Amino acid sequence: MPWEGSVQSDIDPRSLIGRKAFDRDGTKVGTVDEVYLDDATGVPEWAAVRTGLFSRDAFVPLEPSELTDGGLRIPFARALIRDAPDFGVGRHLSPEQELQLYHHYGLDLAAPEPPADRDFGHVAGTEET
Repeated sequence: MPWEGSVQSDIDPRSLIGRKAFDRDGTKVGTVDEVYLDDATGVPEWAAVRTGLFSRDAFVPLEPSELTDGGLRIPFARALIRDAPDFGVGRHLSPEQELQLYHHYGLDLAAPEPPADRDFGHVAGTEET
């Protein structure tokens, strides 16, 4: 039975290579050429999709994309995917390049929430009674 769901998992990234990639409407965009892992976690984070337009690769986020029976479903419009920055395959993505990709797709860079301030509303140095 094929695995379905979010790509951010323990899936072997090599199994994504060669799969067809589809936009949010189910239109074929291209074929997964390479998968890029997060340096810190080793989790698959980006895929380079060979679009066929002048043999260029479009980088797509693997979260929130889904792996389905037919391939990789990318929840963005085909035009947005095809207009994604092309940094060339086979090279490491720099933090600046990743930031460009996050902005291109309108994805939030999840910043950790600050710890809860338990003393909020109390004046420092005063005791509660």
